[in-house]
Amino acid sequence: MVEPEDWMAAASKPPVELHTDRPHAARVYDLLLGGKTNYPADREAAKATLAVLPNAAMIARQNRSFMHRAARYLTVEAGIRQFLDIGTGIPTSPNLHEIVQSIAPQSRIVYADNDPIVLAHSRALHTSHPEGRTAYVQADLCSPESILDDPRLRQTLDLTQPVALTLLAVLHWLPAEHDPYAIVRQILRAFPAGSYLALTYVTNDFDPSALRDVSDTFRARGSHVNARRKDEVLRFFDGMELVEPGLQVVQRWRPDPTDLGADAIADTDIPLYAGVARKN
Repeated sequence: MVEPEDWMAAASKPPVELHTDRPHAARVYDLLLGGKTNYPADREAAKATLAVLPNAAMIARQNRSFMHRAARYLTVEAGIRQFLDIGTGIPTSPNLHEIVQSIAPQSRIVYADNDPIVLAHSRALHTSHPEGRTAYVQADLCSPESILDDPRLRQTLDLTQPVALTLLAVLHWLPAEHDPYAIVRQILRAFPAGSYLALTYVTNDFDPSALRDVSDTFRARGSHVNARRKDEVLRFFDGMELVEPGLQVVQRWRPDPTDLGADAIADTDIPLYAGVARKN
């Protein structure tokens, strides 16, 4: 069994093209959160996004806040001790493992992302509690078997026990030729009953013209954003038991009573749905 620090020293894959000439979801997201790990293409995309969607930075912050709340729910109420976070992005503190291991130090977390820049930051910052374990898989969500079959995941997670899969603001970035529903089903099939899915997904229910402009902005720069209606987002949870309050705009999913700012945000201000569900 690999010790917590050994995954960082494991043989890396061949060098991957960074594509710094095109925006990357993780880097744009980090920029909207106030981070510094980005390139001109990311800054141009963020600027163009803010021009048509002024709430973009607020969306990123609310998505982050949902991750915190969902992680606490999954750890405290659902009793989950294993997590697979795909599309993890550039680490910001507190990250998923810090939240769950502060509650259950023995928890095990695998982060997966396809950006080697994210890999470099994760190696430096995703440090496990001594009682638990963290690992990082550099792989592409478009090829879920590359994540599920990675030895670092297999050495970290026990797939005979429940796992929480978190897909936060990542599925809408998949290229159009990939079926996100099939990808989610394939990953969940690898997990036993009692596992959970937590996701957020951008919607065009409230301001379709703005979301269309955002999609056009990224498409022109070599990326892709595919917004969906609420009924389409609900399909990701087919056959699962949604946790109350069901699929909601992200700021309305079990809001933190101390977050008074969330009350001032209208339902239509944040075009992002959030939900958590249990696999039966």
